[in-house]
Amino acid sequence: MATNGTHKAAKIGYIGLGNAGYPLASTLSRAGYTLVVRDADAARAKRFGSEHQHAVAASGNSDFSDVDVLITMLPNGEIVRDVLLGDGNLAKTLQDGAVIVDTSSSSPFHTRETGRLLHELNPSLTLIDSPITQEYAFALAKGDATLMVGCSNPAALEIAMPVLKTLGKHVFVMGELGAGHAMKTLNNYTSAASILALCDALIAGQKFGLDPAKMIDVMNVGTGVNFSTKESFRTDGLTRRFQSGYQLSLLVKDMKIAKVVIESMGVPSSLPALIVDELSEADRVAGPGADHTQCIQGWEKKSGVQLKQSEAVN
Repeated sequence: MATNGTHKAAKIGYIGLGNAGYPLASTLSRAGYTLVVRDADAARAKRFGSEHQHAVAASGNSDFSDVDVLITMLPNGEIVRDVLLGDGNLAKTLQDGAVIVDTSSSSPFHTRETGRLLHELNPSLTLIDSPITQEYAFALAKGDATLMVGCSNPAALEIAMPVLKTLGKHVFVMGELGAGHAMKTLNNYTSAASILALCDALIAGQKFGLDPAKMIDVMNVGTGVNFSTKESFRTDGLTRRFQSGYQLSLLVKDMKIAKVVIESMGVPSSLPALIVDELSEADRVAGPGADHTQCIQGWEKKSGVQLKQSEAVN
């Protein structure tokens, strides 16, 4: 195994090299961890292996048989479960005591059920949920991610923690298995609520005669500041670059999870359904594969106005 500083690095399996997975896996390789990687796009996995000294693309499940930690970064919990327990049954290949860390955005209830199924298959396997957010754009590539962790096995968490701390600058242990995914969905819910308000405000402001870019400048030094005003809508929304790296369809998926969590906890609020409805309609307007900042197109269509395009922001 490769060495990293004063500790002997574990061998890590990494599945999912998308917009978030690729930079995150890269931080582990740079730190000296030995990686075996897989992606739905086999060429992408091979490219990762060629670019990173301590990484190799998996040729089959057997390549994961000796990993100490297996990390998944996939579109949803259903795909995570299918990879682990579906036809390929990767979990059956893992060595006893292996720790599985799911960094995907998933339902906390689904995650707990997956943990139970893994335990039935092999009681020595532990599932940890550790979804990711960021305080500024492209923080993931710099090892500055924020991780929200749910784990019911302290010994497994001790094994995983050095890896988690390599992936992220901020690591918050939120509670038992599922707590990380609950925190992630509620974080995204809060962010999405600000997106709806921002879209309303920018359209109304321009109709009144205000400049959208200057409105965001004001918000960023006022109480209206949020991630969308500081980052994504400032750099990708108003510039109409639409390349934040986070798809609108994934935001809709995350909001549906948030709606279930909030309703399951007995919180009487109409906001979750409103957010899902508004973003779902915007997703239909923007079309397949749309960046999440393209949601503004939904507001533009129903308001009969297009926001003034601002200059690119460095």
